[in-house]
Parts: sequence; C-alpha cells; structure tokens
Amino acid sequence: MTDDQSELHRRRAARMSCKRFLSGDRALSIRERLARLAALDGLDVLPDFYGSDGPVRELEERTAALLGKEDAVFFPTGTMAQQVALRHHAERTGNPAVVLHPLSHIERHERHAYTQLTGLRGLWPTTELRQPTPEELAALGEPFGTLTVELPLRDPGFLLPTWDELTELVAAARGTGARVHFDGARLWNTTVHFGRPLDEIAALADSVYVSYYKDLGGISGAALAGDAALTAHARTWRHRYGGQLSQQWPAALAALDGLDTVLPRVAGHTRHAASLVPALAALPGARVYPDVPPTHDFQLWLPHPARALNAAHLALAEQEGIWFVPHWSDAAPGLAMAEVRLAGPAREWTADEVTEVGLRFLELAAAG
Repeated sequence: MTDDQSELHRRRAARMSCKRFLSGDRALSIRERLARLAALDGLDVLPDFYGSDGPVRELEERTAALLGKEDAVFFPTGTMAQQVALRHHAERTGNPAVVLHPLSHIERHERHAYTQLTGLRGLWPTTELRQPTPEELAALGEPFGTLTVELPLRDPGFLLPTWDELTELVAAARGTGARVHFDGARLWNTTVHFGRPLDEIAALADSVYVSYYKDLGGISGAALAGDAALTAHARTWRHRYGGQLSQQWPAALAALDGLDTVLPRVAGHTRHAASLVPALAALPGARVYPDVPPTHDFQLWLPHPARALNAAHLALAEQEGIWFVPHWSDAAPGLAMAEVRLAGPAREWTADEVTEVGLRFLELAAAG
C-alpha cells in the first residue's frame, strides 16, 4: 500500500468514527445506506422498468412540479443531462455557439463533452469572477444559440449574481433569439439569496439541470427539466447516449428521500451558515471568499501549506472525533484553499465553538 493509499484509508476511517462535523457529513456505509432505503414508505411496488414508471417516474414528476416545468427526465449523470440540453437548444436555434463562463463545470469538469460529442463551440464573454453582463454578451460580436448560467458558479467560490443581474442577463440573451440553460446542480440552495422559490428561479430558463446528490444527499443522478419538446428530445438522446438503464430505483428512492427530508432544511442551512462565517473569517490569517457567501458553500483560505492543514484536520478527527474543514489544496506557496460546506451537521455548531476548534486546528497545523 502506498503512502497516499494509507492516508486515504486513515481519512475514511476517521470520517466514519467522527461524532461532530462542521464542513461535510459522516459517510454512510453500504449497509447503513441500504437500511435507510429499506425503511422508506411505499416500497411494496415493482421496480422501475427502463425509467418509464415506478420511483423514477415519481421523481421526475415531483421535480418538474418543484421547478414549475412541464416535465423532467432522470439522467444517471449531470454531464449527460447537460449535453442533451445543449444539443436540443442548438438544434432549435440552428446555432452551435454556446455562451458560458470559462470556469463553469461544463467547460472545466466534463472533458469538453459539449464540443467533443455534440460539435458545439464555446464563447467566453468574460474571464472575471462573476457572471457576464448584457454588455459583454453584445460585445461578443457574433450570434449564439444558447446562454448557459451555472447557479451558483462553483469553481471561483460558489458565486451568485443578484436577481436583477440574472434577469437582465437572461433578457439580453433572449433579445438575440438565444435560449437559456441553467446548470443548477446546486440550484436547491439559491432561494435564500434570490428571495424567490425554485419555480420562479427556474422560470427564467428554457432548461434546468439539477443534481440529486449535491445538497440532497442522494446516491447519484440528475434531472433535466423543461417543456414537453425538450423532455421528448431528452428521452431520445438519453437512450442514444446509453443512459436508459434497466433499473434505477435505488438512486431514485434516495433522491425522493432527499426531496422529503433534506430540501425543506436547505434554506435553514444557508441562514445558519451566515452566523458561522464570521468566526471562520476571524481565524488568524484567514479569508473567506466571497466575503459574504450567498449560500452555505464558500471558500476558506489560510496561510499554511495544504499538507500541514490536511495533517491537522486528520489529527483533529482521530484525536477528538471532530471533522472540521478537509480537502485543502495549495493555491500559492504557503497559501491553501478549501471548499467549506456548512450543511445539516453544521447547524449544531455555534460561532464560539467554531472559533475554539479553529484555533486548535491552526495550532496543529503550525506544529507541522
């Protein structure tokens, strides 16, 4: 076993044994996950058959209702769902150009599937750490078929525009004849910032992708929601892309459970996170980005090497059973960054406790 494998096993064992979590949650074993699914109601039915009925169809209908769309289609991955959406809009508009941010998930984490599989091409209206403006769309100097907006924009720090900025951007795109797609993998946690329900946010877009394991705690899977023409196209291309599995009921049941038990609490996560962020920002040398996070996800920067911070996190987990802030990476010499997610378990923490544990965490990092 290599050193990296050994440390990975240590982290997994520590995470399973921890009693308190600030960023993240305890990982469930397969047995625990199966036991949770087995305890759900309504299981005395047949499994789904190629996604046409059963828990999968129920999930699609509930998701469409939440987002205020005519229908929704379950996909095994968000990557596949988004390629289908972009293909549909390109065919409807006759224009293969897609406007997107260079730090978007579609551009950075899907191996350029939209260009390699669908023959589309991307346009970058800005490289600033924000969504583009209507003026920047106009400055592109060429027509485009689809505007893609990732909400929130994860890689630069889970960023969100204001509601007025978002509506103006969408209106500018529509004014050119383009269609609008929302990469809403984490759309669930935007309602507090926008001050509007999910269906009103989703109404701005022709298509919306949402994830069931990000924020909702599902096993896997995603949905693509829109009008009947989009979803008919989506079912055809889901099959062609190899995403029409014979049975997907475990992922669908876990997603339905997430809609029932986790989604009603997500807005509360964001509100409680706002009370803890100042304590993290006040740690010696720390910086939270953005300064006022619009959701319960954000970046934390500390003036220490990532190796020292990861070792301190593991030591705190093994010695005290506290999972503080994991997964640090070097951003510059002596400066590291971690993504922080203050979800359900973080609601058991007070700001004073964050300060107390945070100082011990930094002492361990300084000790090397």
